[in-house]
Amino acid sequence: MKFLVKLLLLSSLWLPLSASALFDQCKDLFPAQQIPSSTQTGRDLCFDDFAIYYSPSDKKPIYTVEKLNGEQLQATRPRRTNQFYEEARLPFSERALLADYRGSGYDRGHNVPAGDMTRERGMAQSFSLANMMPQARQNNQGIWAKRVEEPTRMYIKRAAGDVYVFTGSVGNLGSIGKSKVTIPSHIYKLVYDPNKKLAWAYWLENTDDAKMSAPISYAELVQKTGINFHLPNGLSDNSAITAAATGGWYPIFFDEYSPEKVASIISNIKSGKVASVQIQYDRNLVLAQKLADEIWAQSALKATPTQSSPPDSPNVSYERNRVIAIVRPK
Repeated sequence: MKFLVKLLLLSSLWLPLSASALFDQCKDLFPAQQIPSSTQTGRDLCFDDFAIYYSPSDKKPIYTVEKLNGEQLQATRPRRTNQFYEEARLPFSERALLADYRGSGYDRGHNVPAGDMTRERGMAQSFSLANMMPQARQNNQGIWAKRVEEPTRMYIKRAAGDVYVFTGSVGNLGSIGKSKVTIPSHIYKLVYDPNKKLAWAYWLENTDDAKMSAPISYAELVQKTGINFHLPNGLSDNSAITAAATGGWYPIFFDEYSPEKVASIISNIKSGKVASVQIQYDRNLVLAQKLADEIWAQSALKATPTQSSPPDSPNVSYERNRVIAIVRPK
């Protein structure tokens, strides 16, 4: 009898399965409280700082949503927990399990990044397996982290007001684990800035050797995913989207000191073509500081070195001595 009572109590905590997402407890996370429309059946999961529309069949998010602003992202960040856990609000038959990812060759790829979290509870909640997708390891720790997640945060830090970010994945490259968690073929991140009426999406293959391409339009993402995110009409065209998504930034790589590359940066600064330069390094602070000092001495533009280190991984190698000058043109 006690077991039956416990079972009934647990079942009452599980969320309704529906073809129409409701998100009654967290509608304010969506633009104008408009919930996306999808033909996929899923479960609504509200967290403190984000929401997930979860696929019980694929055992990964259909999409996630966050509402972020520059003030949040520039505040002190909580410590990264790295405590992955199975989502207890889901029936056992619909959960991804920790064992599914173990030895699979795929990372537990965050849809809502831990790096976006500004509160301890949000940080802890971001490690729910309901927020994960099987992601190619070098993709997750390399191009996705550095060329999608970080530029998105950089844009939001400069934006005026709230920015909405949807993340998800589509396609099927097989599955991992006994729970058969679907491996997506493509992953995406949709960024919507209502103040500028701008929306664009990063669209990337879920492979270790994925190449970065120009952001796609909102309309193209809707066509690729079959999800109507209910963003308003009158969004800016592709040229404006591309400029906003990159923020006008482009990288210059330094594996060693290069007088030619430094001279080119300084020449562009002096000719009025450059608004700012950010120097990113992992371990080579000496080279980063040398570049910053030379730019400052010859152009009076301050470029402060910033450490940006990818997570250690036994299976992935990084150019840790490489320094990157991120140039933002006017």
